[in-house]
Amino acid sequence: MFRRPAVRGRIHRSPTLSSATLPEGLSRLNQAPSVAAETALRACCGSHRWARRMAAHRPYPTVAALLAAADEAAYDLTSGDLAEALAGEATSALHDRGNLTVHTALRAAHAAYEAKFGHAFVLAAEGDDPTAVLDQTLASLRERLGHDEDEESVATAEQLRRLCRARLLRLAEAPARVG
Repeated sequence: MFRRPAVRGRIHRSPTLSSATLPEGLSRLNQAPSVAAETALRACCGSHRWARRMAAHRPYPTVAALLAAADEAAYDLTSGDLAEALAGEATSALHDRGNLTVHTALRAAHAAYEAKFGHAFVLAAEGDDPTAVLDQTLASLRERLGHDEDEESVATAEQLRRLCRARLLRLAEAPARVG
């Protein structure tokens, strides 16, 4: 389960929103029918409950408000919601960069992780350098394989929350149509 930060603020929405001042993706998300919005949001986080909650709280006046609402909804996920979200996650394809030894170690670590914890390994990797991401992924896998179930549940929930935020940013800023 996600752990709440010590201090949480409330999200304040203005009664009217100007779609001209919003990024195109956020404007489309705000205006989309509920089913289309939930579908788009489920691509960010696989929990039905999270997506319904996010869709129900529209419109979002800013991207910051969207992200704050996403964090709030993520912190309220139950272990069942988290399991549902993780069921939709897949181990990412490995970049072509890096040597065979690194790729072999990553495949073995992913397999060990999935065998131990029963779900795909999720990591909100930082940076754009594929080699650095491979190294970061392998280091994180090795560290997290040493976790017990409770420690890993907290780490996984935090990484999933961070992944959801990154996906929401792409959704909010995308010129492509929602739904």
